[in-house]
Amino acid sequence: MTTLAVPFQTLEELRDFIYRWLCRREQLVEGVYQMTQRILWRRNRPCGVYFCLHGPRAVKFAVVWDLQRQVLLFYDPTGQRYQTTRLLHPPQFHAAAESLPPAA
Repeated sequence: MTTLAVPFQTLEELRDFIYRWLCRREQLVEGVYQMTQRILWRRNRPCGVYFCLHGPRAVKFAVVWDLQRQVLLFYDPTGQRYQTTRLLHPPQFHAAAESLPPAA
């Protein structure tokens, strides 16, 4: 497991980091592909945020932010987890933000 000590002030900063990281890793041009996200719920409480980068030819790259453990779980297009990153300074997440705006 890797540890990320970058302080994220907002959810938008974390979202931008994930988008840039996935684009660089997969050698995709930033700003060309769309990234969506949604809140994951367990027992009527938010437990995570699912980020999905929609790449070329309907390929999807996913990252799950586990809100309880404060880790990012990275998945390849086949669904295999290839990296786990712990966030030392995660942004504040408020349950009132039930609908996240689409990320570019």
